[in-house]
Amino acid sequence: MRQRGFTLLEVLVATLIMAIAIAGLMSALNTSLRSAARLTDYDRAALLARQKMDELLIAERLPRGTVFEGTWGREVTGGEEIGWQARLTPFEMPKGSGPGIPFLERIELQIFWKSGGQTRKFTLEGFRREVLTAGDLGVGP
Repeated sequence: MRQRGFTLLEVLVATLIMAIAIAGLMSALNTSLRSAARLTDYDRAALLARQKMDELLIAERLPRGTVFEGTWGREVTGGEEIGWQARLTPFEMPKGSGPGIPFLERIELQIFWKSGGQTRKFTLEGFRREVLTAGDLGVGP
């Protein structure tokens, strides 16, 4: 009389195939979660960078030609340390410029943060119209 069912060998092969499939699935899931976390950090930094660039574009008195920097509070960054550095330089200045003449000023903003033990960073550029003052030209007060 013949019995129905699976042999021990068939059960072992099926278990091995299932283990390989689950291991591959878990590896792919782990990679996806790491990528999502990295993108979340990048998105947060990009939003903060846009906010800071907007602030710099409308600010009236900023130091020119020198680097100035700051950080955001951990309550804003989700507990991460995210900082920035900015530098204002003349971009396009007409020849024979004098006080009262408009010119283009370049704002370079670099954002940096730690992710996975590495420092990540990116740079934004913005331009704004400014008017030369006697102080900009090194003339007068």
